[in-house]
Amino acid sequence: MNQDYIKPDNWSILEEGFDVERVESSESLFSLGNGAMGQRANFEEQYSGATFQGSYIAGVYYPDKTKVGWWKNGYPEYFAKVLNAPNWIGINILINGEMLDLYRCKEVRNFRRELNMKEGWYERSFTAVLQNDLEVEVKITRFLSIHRNELGAINFEVEVLNSDATVVFEPYIDSGITNEDANWEEKFWQTLDVKTEEHRAYITSKTLKTEFHATAFMQSQLLKNGKVLSEEATEVIFEEKISFRYTVEAKKGEKVSLQKFGGYVTNMNHKKEDLVPAAKAVLESALKAGFVTLKKEQKEAWEKIWEMADITIEGDVKAQQGIRFNIFQLNQTYLGEDARLNIGPKGFTGEKYGGSTYWDTEAYCIPFYMATKDHHVARNLLTYRYNHLGKAIENAEKLGFSNGAALYPMVTMNGEESHNEWEITFEEIHRNGAMVIAIKRYVEYTGDYSYVPEKGLEVMIAIARFWQQRANYSSQKDKYVILGVTGPNEYENNVNNNWYTNYLAKWCLEYAISNIEKVKIDYPGDYDRVMDKTGLKVDEIAKWQEVADKMYFPYSEEYKVFLQQDNFLDKEIIPVSELPKAQRPINQKWSWDRILRSCYIKQADVLQGFYFFEDHFPKEELEKHYDFYEPLTVHESSLSPCVHSIQAAALGRMDQAYQFYLRTSRLDLDDYNHEVKEGCHITSMAGTWMSVVEGFGGMRVVEGKLSFNPKIPNGWNSFSFKVNFRNQILKVSVAPGKTGFVLEGNDFLEILVNEKSIVVEPNNLVSV
Repeated sequence: MNQDYIKPDNWSILEEGFDVERVESSESLFSLGNGAMGQRANFEEQYSGATFQGSYIAGVYYPDKTKVGWWKNGYPEYFAKVLNAPNWIGINILINGEMLDLYRCKEVRNFRRELNMKEGWYERSFTAVLQNDLEVEVKITRFLSIHRNELGAINFEVEVLNSDATVVFEPYIDSGITNEDANWEEKFWQTLDVKTEEHRAYITSKTLKTEFHATAFMQSQLLKNGKVLSEEATEVIFEEKISFRYTVEAKKGEKVSLQKFGGYVTNMNHKKEDLVPAAKAVLESALKAGFVTLKKEQKEAWEKIWEMADITIEGDVKAQQGIRFNIFQLNQTYLGEDARLNIGPKGFTGEKYGGSTYWDTEAYCIPFYMATKDHHVARNLLTYRYNHLGKAIENAEKLGFSNGAALYPMVTMNGEESHNEWEITFEEIHRNGAMVIAIKRYVEYTGDYSYVPEKGLEVMIAIARFWQQRANYSSQKDKYVILGVTGPNEYENNVNNNWYTNYLAKWCLEYAISNIEKVKIDYPGDYDRVMDKTGLKVDEIAKWQEVADKMYFPYSEEYKVFLQQDNFLDKEIIPVSELPKAQRPINQKWSWDRILRSCYIKQADVLQGFYFFEDHFPKEELEKHYDFYEPLTVHESSLSPCVHSIQAAALGRMDQAYQFYLRTSRLDLDDYNHEVKEGCHITSMAGTWMSVVEGFGGMRVVEGKLSFNPKIPNGWNSFSFKVNFRNQILKVSVAPGKTGFVLEGNDFLEILVNEKSIVVEPNNLVSV
């Protein structure tokens, strides 16, 4: 059973009613972020029930020592972890001496949470009866400022309903925190300095080993009936914690509240010696603006984001809520302004998959950021990988490759491999191809070829060198083969000739060769520089061409399909539809041995290749492969439903396309995989956007022009989206039987609709 407690709403994520079993899931779903920091929706006040504490700072990580039973040559020495940062949101509440703790209250009613995605804030309210029989009404509003990305703000309001009472607010910051997923129960932070001044508190800490320095800070003010009180606060200072104690006498029915401002400054953006002054400046500015103005700023910042990124769906509230939740979380995680940062699979919502980035960024996220922001954001994501090229070459050298061959990491924070499962670290090498796919898509979509001679060609050459060395000649087949790999389907390890990997390798080799030739003609200065830097010779390129020309692809004459890998048909082929529901998901019900011997596919594998290289194959081939592989796919990866939704739409199977869309868009809201308490699936959310734009909208780039083949799911009245194509913003609105295009700007745009050329003039609706 999927969870179904989130109330359908066009613009908000809503929960009603308090249930201790849902607390950790909701902490993930109601998470906040602003690209620079983020936090799970932990309660500000004390909570003694099960909770997963999590506050995170973008780019701050720790190399947790790898934990394996048997060390293998080439293993990374550590697994990079996004760190649980010092906690600044805490506010203990005592009413007539009794601690407010929802886990211990006699009664909790009218409990409600709202994550307002339109305006970027989170609100929680409830009525509770404490152990001392006092009845209180509480309302808390919180947001992380997009405009001032080192700042967060909280308004914590309490009303005692059945008595006069003494209310004590104890806001605190605490650096004595640990990670939920620590391998060795190490502490990751060392507290360096704890200080207070004028109702402000600062704790400066540094990470061990990586030596990131961060100052967590806070300042609070007390209000009664909306007016600021000049109450004195008592300071309590410990080795790793500072709290202030504010006491206020509240008559029955009076509202008292604490407004708390806090956040982080780090040495990524300030000198170490300037951290406390920088924090002080953030607090002074926040206090001067005030909570109401800051919230208004937040609304305006999100309005700007939604103006470009929104997808509207008329006639299906659950589908609308799903896509907006996905777009909201993507923007909370990464806003594209810092090339040092990337998009983690859990963003700021949890600690699983500890690393900053996987191949998900290149395969799924770049199209979203390219189309909803501008090409500079996508260029930053490509630059992130270019900056890590030296480390990728080192990673390959550790595995025995030479001559500048590069293997990009499966998981990384700084370019170094930090994943420690051998069948992934050593064998899931298809990730290398995604780096080149991203460059190709960027060039096709933006028309900005300059990235290739400046940076991209070096990446292509290093990756081509890897593929040439990783393939070996089989005299039995008179072909080049690639042995001992794991494809995108991680339910098969150490296989030979995974079709997707082999096809990607062949394409990467050929794409590198064609770009070398283009740069040689069009950018001779860059060509000379790159050839000199890489030491590339003509005979090496000839070897690449030989490997590409003679690459082996497993094929079934019986089924007339490419096989996922050698010997795939030795498996017992039983469709997923014949699996008892009690045995699903198989990754939680079966032994790994049984999974590896089964025909079941975790996510698109051969079909991932058909998605990337759609124009290489006629539609009949897609249909044949889709019909063979989709019935064997269990979709137990968050990255699976979106690819299948796009392909089902391309084949005109709209009912199936819609079901896959709903699954990807509501993967976390409905907790399909029963794991949302560990965090949301951020990178697959970009796949949800692709399901609408590339799937239902049928958007592609064909010979430098935008092309659309629009379709609409049954039951939808309409849907619309905007894309920024080469600095021209096009709005596409699809309704049954009709598609409208409106172009912003001054120049006309020629597009293809159902393969026919259409000219769209600025600010003029064109209906097709």
